[in-house]
Amino acid sequence: MSSYHRPPIETPVFRDAEGRVIEYGRRWEDSPPTETYSVDTHPERFAPLHTVADALVAHVAETYDVRITEGPDVAADLLRQSRPFARAVRIEPIDSRCAAITLVYTDYPGIVMHAGLLHDFHFPICGCDACDSTGEAEVDELERHVCAVVGGRYSESVDEGPDLWVGYSLEYPNGSTSGRGPIGEELPVARVEAARPILRALSGGWAPWPRIAVES
Repeated sequence: MSSYHRPPIETPVFRDAEGRVIEYGRRWEDSPPTETYSVDTHPERFAPLHTVADALVAHVAETYDVRITEGPDVAADLLRQSRPFARAVRIEPIDSRCAAITLVYTDYPGIVMHAGLLHDFHFPICGCDACDSTGEAEVDELERHVCAVVGGRYSESVDEGPDLWVGYSLEYPNGSTSGRGPIGEELPVARVEAARPILRALSGGWAPWPRIAVES
């Protein structure tokens, strides 16, 4: 997605109860204090995720051969019910060998991204004070995930054996990330079984999204 450009986003100053500036992303040199867990002082710092998600949707709609479906019904693509949300957009490449993406804009604010068939990615995963994540870091992660899927650098797998495990791999320009875990309550076995033959046929992972043909 080389032609994509991040839109301007605001980075407001956040302060604690005593008026001191909070330097998110570098608050804790060691382990965070116990009382900072499960406390979200300024979740509004993640609001730029919605702005960037809007820009990503607009970019892929203009650049790639995709179908866009918007409405509350597409939030059902998520493996687990999201918190209340303001917008849900499904982006489906015309080529069925490509992984679709669904972006759900939560009122936290945040983004839940469903990619392919069996995986959801949360931005942020956790916004508590202990985790100390920044809006910019979460925007970076969202863009990297979308670019990897669009570029065909995303794969999913269902492990064969007595126990069902699912996994994924995402490749980025500066490295890769992967995950693997057993089937839980959030991932119905029926959904896994439906995905199994599709993923088996994608031996090399999901394909790159096709661009819109440019008339000469």
